[in-house]
Amino acid sequence: MGRRRRNEGPRIDGILVVSKPAGPTSHDVIDTVRRLTGVRRVGHGGTLDPFAMGVLPVFMGRATRMVDYHRTDDKAYRAAVVFGAGSTTDDIDGEMTPGEAPVPDREAVEAALAGFRGPIEQIPPDHSAVHVGGKRAYQLARGGEKPELAARAVTIHGLDLTGWDTADPERPMAELDVRCSAGTYIRSLARDLGRQLGCGAYLGALTRTASGPFVLEKAHSLEHAKAEMAAGRTESLLLSADAGLDHLPMVRIPDRDREAIARGQIVRVRGEVSGPVAPAVVLEGASDVRVLDERGALVAMAHTKAGRLYPEKVFISPEELTSA
Repeated sequence: MGRRRRNEGPRIDGILVVSKPAGPTSHDVIDTVRRLTGVRRVGHGGTLDPFAMGVLPVFMGRATRMVDYHRTDDKAYRAAVVFGAGSTTDDIDGEMTPGEAPVPDREAVEAALAGFRGPIEQIPPDHSAVHVGGKRAYQLARGGEKPELAARAVTIHGLDLTGWDTADPERPMAELDVRCSAGTYIRSLARDLGRQLGCGAYLGALTRTASGPFVLEKAHSLEHAKAEMAAGRTESLLLSADAGLDHLPMVRIPDRDREAIARGQIVRVRGEVSGPVAPAVVLEGASDVRVLDERGALVAMAHTKAGRLYPEKVFISPEELTSA
């Protein structure tokens, strides 16, 4: 890993699970964390639109190396879908066009949902960050162009109607619980549901309730997190860098192998192997694993093959071992 760079700021490594409020962008949250902690290496585990709320995992310091292990995490949302009009942005911020068909009742929406469960093809919203010819789709849309967006395969694992509000009979609203694969656009789901019913629909509100293993009930409000960070208590908010990776096997290495791992060298598996996969499979097959030292500290992420560990992301340096 080499020596620590001067501009990296203080050593703070871990995952901060924030409950983002409506208003700030995901990048705004990252900027706030950087400003209050001085840590430069900060990233998030999946963009939330400014009007959306909910779970935003923030990876700090060396934990940013773990983002790749969470890119395909399933997501869960609570969505408010409004019927009776379509939106140029597929949400509350766009220009509205009234639908042609009468607004549906609850039973009609329930019946329509069946066609959106399981594997489906979905076209991202025109106002999305998808790249089209070197530009973002939303840049083209804002300039008056229609982005040419290809359909994508996503999976809706669960889709339940949990509420029905007719306070405005011309714009009834359904509350949906959605469990889906990474890359699913809930705005597209609302748009396509309205198109199928012929009345138009758009996303009125959105809360991400889970991002992989990170859930809303255990997330810190942004205001609380800001207060703790400003008071110098950032580490009290953090999960370990390998939080949420319990599905990966764990290998404990003897101390004599730590320096070799720190240098990225291949070593034989000599320690205890545990986790959801049988040790023999981990040792003889190809498997992603968490590598811990004798004290239980995360040393590296690696993969195994023929009884050897091949380090991929290392969390200690030879210099740290020398100074310890």
